[in-house]
Formats: sequence, C-alpha cells, structure tokens
Amino acid sequence: MTSAAAAAHHLQLSILNPMKSAFVGKDLIIDLMGVALASGENLFLLGPPGTAKSALIHHLSRQLGARSFDYLLTRFTEPSELFGPFDIRRLREGDLVTNTSGMLPEAELIFLDELLNANSAILNSLLTILNEHTFRRGSESHPIPALFIAAASNHLPEEESLRALFDRFLLRVPSLPTPDHQLGAVLDAGWQMLAASPSTEPLPSQTDTVRLIQSAIPHVSLHPARETCLTLIQSLRTAGIRISDRRAVRLQRAIAASALLAGRTEARPSDLWIMAHSWDREEQIETAAAIVAACLRTHDPSEHDHPRASSLHEPDPESLRREIETIAARIREPSPDPSAPDTLRTLSERIQWVRNPLQRSALESLCQSTWQSLSGTTQPPPP
Repeated sequence: MTSAAAAAHHLQLSILNPMKSAFVGKDLIIDLMGVALASGENLFLLGPPGTAKSALIHHLSRQLGARSFDYLLTRFTEPSELFGPFDIRRLREGDLVTNTSGMLPEAELIFLDELLNANSAILNSLLTILNEHTFRRGSESHPIPALFIAAASNHLPEEESLRALFDRFLLRVPSLPTPDHQLGAVLDAGWQMLAASPSTEPLPSQTDTVRLIQSAIPHVSLHPARETCLTLIQSLRTAGIRISDRRAVRLQRAIAASALLAGRTEARPSDLWIMAHSWDREEQIETAAAIVAACLRTHDPSEHDHPRASSLHEPDPESLRREIETIAARIREPSPDPSAPDTLRTLSERIQWVRNPLQRSALESLCQSTWQSLSGTTQPPPP
C-alpha cells in the first residue's frame, strides 16, 4: 500500500467512520464527502433545511484542522458577502483589491446553502471557483486553497444559467430528515454532542495529508474497472440519465478516490458505486441506483471493497413510487419519453428488493398498471 492509499484509508477509518456514529442516518452523505475530499470534486446535497448539512461540514473541518466557510445564499446576496469587501486603503491608491480575510477565497472546506439562489452578480465568480478553484474579481485572479466544495438546495435548477452551475457538482445526494425508526438514535447522538465540552485546543491540521491523497488520484490504475465503467455509462445514458463526456472523464477521479479510501491503488468494479450519484433529476435517483446495483451484482464482493459498494441493494420504496408515478404522468404527454420502457423494467427489478411485503405488493401493482398504460398489455414488465 502506498503512502497516499494508507493516508486515505486512515482518513476513512479515523475520521469518516466515527462521524457516522455522531450523525445518525447520514452514512451515505459522509461517504460521498470522503470521496469528494479525496478526489477534490464538488458535492451537491438535495434536501430541506435542518438535515445537518452545515453541521457535517463544520465537524469535518474541525477533525481535519481545516478552515471552513459556509453561507446561506439569497437572491440579494452580494459578492462582498462571499468574497470579502474591497480594501479601502488600496482603493485610495487606485487599486481594486479584495480583502478576503476569513472569507470564501481563503477557506479549505466550503459549504454554500441554497446555492440556486445565486444571482448574476456572483454567478460567474462561483463558476470559476467551482471549475478551476480560482478566484477572479475584476483584474484579480489567484488560486484558492479549497479541498472540496459542497452546496445544497431544496430544489433542482430550472433556469439554464443555474443548470450550468449545478453541472459543476459531479456528485449528487439527497439529504432528507432521518426516518422515524432512527429518531431515537438521532436524539441520543444529538444530546451527546450538545453535552460534550468543545475542545479549546485546535486539532493538528491534516490538510497536507488530504492534498497528498488528491495528488495520488491520477496514479490509481483504473484498468480493472474500465470495461464495466464503459458499460455502465452506456446503460445510464440509455435510461435517459445525462452523462456528458466531460462528466464521464471526471467520474474517473471519484472512482479512483473510492479505491484509495479502501486502501488500494487499483480500482475495481465495486468502486463504480459512486456512479449512482450522477443523476440530473430527482426522479432518476432510484433508476441510477438500480442500474448500478444490477451491474455490481455481476461481480464477486471482496473484503477490500469500499463499504458503500454493498449498500445499493436496498431501494427506497418512496423513491420507487415517485419514479413510477413520473413515468405514468409522462405517458400522457404528446411526446412520451422513449426511455420509459427500459426505465420501468429496471424499476420493476428493483421492487423485488423492497423488504416490506405490503410496500412491495403496492409497488408491483403500480408498476403493472403503468406498464399496461405504456404497452397496452396486462402483463407485468419483462425483466
């Protein structure tokens, strides 16, 4: 194991895994934060306020000894609120220079809540920061030290300018309230965090270790997962999930990060679990998970797989219902989605993994009636 792989595996075991005990029900988000951190890619969280999104970033920054910045964007947010005000002393001398002390351009972990409220005054600067990790304002241009950038919104973009912003987030994940059956554990963990005395001593910085991990990403061998990756991209595209060539290339960084976090310098098909998080629309979430899960089931599991690789086999019944209802609604449109039959077949297979028999039966009935409307037959969709 190389030093970078050892460092990444240590990050998984000593920082990410303990966070799962402190933040009940957030395992998937934490694992994707780890991949984003190791790969330097951006992470988007879809969900309402109050689901611990900023708390996760703050906790991770404390554990890493890193500088963090978070901000809630509104339509009226001004550039100075994110990037800092102009330096008055330099302005008197005729220089337009931003005082970035304590602001976004100097942070190592960044969280932007309600990202899609970004207005045109800050949009171009954000695009450059997300694309190139470079801060540009007027004649100023300099790199920023961000290890990764996370953002959140309770809806997905509709305007084209915001779609461009959203596209800069390679990894996407829902951030929802914890299910009722875990509520007791949430209350206990939250109370323990409130009761714990915060340490006044800053933890040693591990940002150099994270940069070592990020620098090793291009040296991970992707060859063992290459053919499966190509097949998976084609399957996702066939199901109507847009995977552009640019996104396909960048997904390789996340695949490599999954390998390093598992202590390997060679990727394997199980590392393709991250591709379930490349959806564009909410109704695609379960479809993407189903396609990736079906692909991973064709490969033998190993104790050296990333721990998230085995989690795709448990579908969310509510997400399945929403996706089937979306297909049913689109059948009635003048130009039906040509990918609907393939998507419905995929969801039909996914339904068989629902544990609750009542939920499974209800979903099967809904799927069958939707298939009947789509094909004119009473037979269930073929596998």
